[in-house]
Amino acid sequence: MSFLYGVSVEISLEIDEETKEILDAKFKTNGCGFAIATADFLAEKIISRKLTNLHGLEGLEILHKEEFGKFPIGREQCADICFEALYEALAEYRTKRVKEWNGEKGLICSCFGLDEEMIEKLIAENNLETVEEIGRICNAGTGCGSCQPLIQEIIDNRMFENIGTEID
Repeated sequence: MSFLYGVSVEISLEIDEETKEILDAKFKTNGCGFAIATADFLAEKIISRKLTNLHGLEGLEILHKEEFGKFPIGREQCADICFEALYEALAEYRTKRVKEWNGEKGLICSCFGLDEEMIEKLIAENNLETVEEIGRICNAGTGCGSCQPLIQEIIDNRMFENIGTEID
């Protein structure tokens, strides 16, 4: 739940565990008409979207800019609090996935259940060098986007290890 100037917005998501499709989105708010309209529009727009189609938070920002237009001066925070509530709902989903993880290695992509070992294996087998390449192969990093820095770190470590091997 997000709070700003006494206004609260809470968005709850129902996500299909297999397809990662947002099946339903509901909201609660005590905000003004702008906040209600934004939350309603946002919830409506994300239903039936897959996490991969949101492409992390950047996808949500694009949705915001293209679809909402300009808010009246002094009302921009009405949209901001709704997006913050959506980010929190996605973070809650990731946290739930992490808590449910039973794998041996560290969970890297909670949206798609990929651990460090699997990502390292994909990088090695396919000579992958970017987060985008990994995403095209296994979707890691294409859901909420929070794992992208971790994936980049794995790529960087592999490249560093390869440089050390070439020097020897």
